[in-house]
Amino acid sequence: MSKNLEGLSGARVLVIEDEFAVLLLIEDMLSELGCEIAGTATRLSDAIKLAGGADCDAAVLDVNINGENVGPVAETLAARGIPMVFSTGYGPSGIEPRWRERPALQKPYRIEEFAAALRSALAGAGRT
Repeated sequence: MSKNLEGLSGARVLVIEDEFAVLLLIEDMLSELGCEIAGTATRLSDAIKLAGGADCDAAVLDVNINGENVGPVAETLAARGIPMVFSTGYGPSGIEPRWRERPALQKPYRIEEFAAALRSALAGAGRT
């Protein structure tokens, strides 16, 4: 594994993504990085439930879940102190202003960008 992809082994990551192909890609990236998948959701209602109780170190959140903003999930995770990476096809303008300081990825992204964003989120929460 290249040096850019190290340092994430064992991290438990919650993934909220409504596009099945993208979800599979993220799962593959997490596996390659040595991370564990703490849970996945493709609908906002399921994501909110998971966010409230999933045993996870971090979360990757698609900004738009089937036309609904992921804000309620982010609020729940933030209240629990869970670091987040936002994923969007809309660019920074697609992310609510209050979340723009969090790591964000513009779709499509490569594993190196994904790893860097995840490391940044975990470091910002003091979890690396």
